[in-house]
Amino acid sequence: MTDQQDLRISDADRKLAADRLRAAVDEGRLDLFEYDSRLNRAYTSRTYGELDAVMADLPLAAPVVPAPRPADPAPVTVTRPRPARAGMPTALRVLWIIWGAIMAVNLVVWVLVSLGSGFTYFWPMWLLVPGAILAAVTAGVRR
Repeated sequence: MTDQQDLRISDADRKLAADRLRAAVDEGRLDLFEYDSRLNRAYTSRTYGELDAVMADLPLAAPVVPAPRPADPAPVTVTRPRPARAGMPTALRVLWIIWGAIMAVNLVVWVLVSLGSGFTYFWPMWLLVPGAILAAVTAGVRR
C-alpha cells in the first residue's frame, strides 16, 4: 500500500493550505515575501508530502480568540409612509401615467395659447373628470 505522503492532493486541500498560510501572515508568523513563495509552492504541490513541506514549520491551527463584541443597541424601527402606488395593480399605474401625461400636454398647450392670445378659457379642467373617475376606481380597488 502507498504511503500517505505520496497520495495526490485535491484543490480543496490546496485551498485549506492557502487559508492556513493567510492565517500565518495575519498572525505575523510569515512576511509577505515568504507568504507569496509558500503560496506558490502550495498551489503547485501535487502530493501531501510536497504540501507538508510547505507547512512544516507552521502550527496546525492557531487558537481563535474572538474579539469582544460591543453590546448591540436597541433596534431602531423606522416606519416610512407607504407610497400611494404600493399595492396598486399595474393596469391602474399605467392609466395614471397616461392620464398625467395627457394632462401635462394639455396644460402646456393651454399656457402657450394663453400667452399668445391673452387669457383664454381654461379648457384643461375637463380632464379632471376622467381623473376623478380614475381616483374613484383606484380607491375602490385599494379596499
